Amino acid sequence: MANLVQLRMLEDLDGFLLVDKPAGIAFSTVVKTVKRKFNLVKVGHGGSLDTSASGLLVLLVNDANKFVDVVMGADRVYTGVMRLGRRTDTHDMHGRTLGGNDAAMPSREEFDKAVASFRGDIFQTEPRFCSVRREGAAQYEIADTGEHGQFMSHVYRLGAIDFAPPKVGFEVFGTKSLLVRTLVNDIGEELGCGACLESLRRTKVGRFSVEDAISFDKILETATGDFASCVLPLSVALR
Repeated sequence: MANLVQLRMLEDLDGFLLVDKPAGIAFSTVVKTVKRKFNLVKVGHGGSLDTSASGLLVLLVNDANKFVDVVMGADRVYTGVMRLGRRTDTHDMHGRTLGGNDAAMPSREEFDKAVASFRGDIFQTEPRFCSVRREGAAQYEIADTGEHGQFMSHVYRLGAIDFAPPKVGFEVFGTKSLLVRTLVNDIGEELGCGACLESLRRTKVGRFSVEDAISFDKILETATGDFASCVLPLSVALR
């Protein structure tokens, strides 16, 4: 159990906690768990991450929340796997199948040509349906989020890192607004065979990297007295 001195130290602790979130856990669960476990005054985040995705989640501890716009507005890097030949209503593997053609796999040349058209400024429309997983639930559910308007994102870099249809491993570097599962769906439409997102991992948010993050399981095992050493001070993180 934490003593009063440790609790007072945590009240005055300001900085960034880099968490490597596992797939299957809602980012909001990570935020609430960290706040409750270490009895912190305020814990925010620098950008949500889908429940089905893993990787870097930047938590803002106490006064670090003053810099939320800096982190929220930062560019992001992701790696992932897309499944060619299947279209879904959520643009990921957990949705209802809408069609696709798994008998018409593209060549590497055809794939690279299609991907090239998605670099730079692109317009996206978030799907009406998304896959969610309630806390404690074993399966994903499909939620109707209504119709969404079109928005613009920017893709700096995009390409295959493991081309083995029907699965293609890829990396993408884009702006905060980029919706990767919709990007994958749109690539599938361009190819004519359909595609959906099978897995996704966020590796960078601005200057922060998942290589410097602490796994969520390890954070759960961290003693209260050791928590401060896990947090990047503002003076270090913002220099």
